[in-house]
Amino acid sequence: MATRTWAPPGPLDLGRTLGVLARGPGDPAYRVAPDGAVWRASRTPEGPGTIRIAARAGEVRAEAWGPGADWLLDTLPALLGADDDPTAFTPRHRLLHEAHRRHPGLRLARTGLVLESLIPSILEQKVTSDEAYRAWRLLLQRHGEPAPGPADGPAGRMRVMPDARAWALLPSWEWHRAGVDGKRSATVVQAARVAARLEEAAAMDAERAAARLRLVPGIGPWTAAETLQRSNGAPDAVTVGDLHLPKTIGYALTGARGTDDARMLELLAPYTGQRHRACRLILLTGIRPERRAPRFSVNDIRHL
Repeated sequence: MATRTWAPPGPLDLGRTLGVLARGPGDPAYRVAPDGAVWRASRTPEGPGTIRIAARAGEVRAEAWGPGADWLLDTLPALLGADDDPTAFTPRHRLLHEAHRRHPGLRLARTGLVLESLIPSILEQKVTSDEAYRAWRLLLQRHGEPAPGPADGPAGRMRVMPDARAWALLPSWEWHRAGVDGKRSATVVQAARVAARLEEAAAMDAERAAARLRLVPGIGPWTAAETLQRSNGAPDAVTVGDLHLPKTIGYALTGARGTDDARMLELLAPYTGQRHRACRLILLTGIRPERRAPRFSVNDIRHL
């Protein structure tokens, strides 16, 4: 076990900063312990690793295991938003001013791991969250490897995602077993085949990084933004093409229903450079329009 202690430069809300990295409540690579510590299992450039992160009294203490332990500890400040600058955000709406004031510890996490965020984002394309979370959970349970760390703690129930070669060689019946259709599985396989080139996007600015990801067929603006929000901590990577986000943003800022992407981008224009942060803060308010349309239907291809 390796350890590190780090003092954040300002308030840090550990749960809200890292919570966006969890892919559903049963994510095998993410756990929140009863004591509030966050456990993550990742495949780093140095190999698999597990990290436990706890924040108390203005200080963060991290413990890590496995070949990737040193890498996880070295990148801990970036993961917790050390490269993020919340002072660059200027609220232009009363709602956002209040949300910004209420959540001073929100930081935009930067994992530095592109494939780790890209693959679950691909799985979330055009399906319900429950379907995508189930697919991610099943794929990691069947094809991931046990997370390094003490077997009698959360790490004993966690999994590290497969490496790029394993994703590329996953047979079609395993995708079907996980409920992943051919279009999404083909996109994951193509991304895995050029994983080294995609990982380079973690060191690029958001525009160049998005262009790099979108060279892979099947990766569009929605998937690129969802990935870069996590891998790069991109404060302006606004998610376009989402079923619910435009309606939520429009309703929260204007009270209007039925907002589309174009109108959402108009409303967020005053926050250019910080549009993702604005969306995060709006979502934290919990203000959402009442659902009137039927829920997106579940299409479980495992039984076809």
